Amino acid sequence: MIEIISQNPAQTQDLARRLGIYIREQDISCAMALTGGLGCGKTCFVQGLAKGLNVDGGYYITSPTFTIMNEYPAEKMRLYHLDLYRLSDPDELDYIGIEDQVGQNSVTVVEWPKLLMETGFVFDLHIHFELNTDFNRKITLSPSGQAGANLLSNLSL
Repeated sequence: MIEIISQNPAQTQDLARRLGIYIREQDISCAMALTGGLGCGKTCFVQGLAKGLNVDGGYYITSPTFTIMNEYPAEKMRLYHLDLYRLSDPDELDYIGIEDQVGQNSVTVVEWPKLLMETGFVFDLHIHFELNTDFNRKITLSPSGQAGANLLSNLSL
């Protein structure tokens, strides 16, 4: 587990950008669960991740709160950004076709992942965001399984 204090959105995006660069250079497919309250930096993090993965700068990275899933082509893979906040039943996941999206040559990032986790879905990395007393973001990165552990141990943060 790694804890990082981010004092502003630029630092949050830079952390994610470095993670994206490592994923792109190593050609790693992975799934990340993002947890934390509203306004804690989850979408800001995905914006930085997209930069590191070389998603074309013409795409505006937004939270898919109403669309449930946004898909972005990156240099070597695809970035899938999901927001499951509005879903209430695991059966609803079938309608968005998540099984078809996750896998080889993709990075899947899920905000509000609890519903997906209830189905037995395993994330490689859990990233939790919270505001501390100074209104900085405390970002905790926790691996799940060997792939997540390798990702964090080889990443220089």
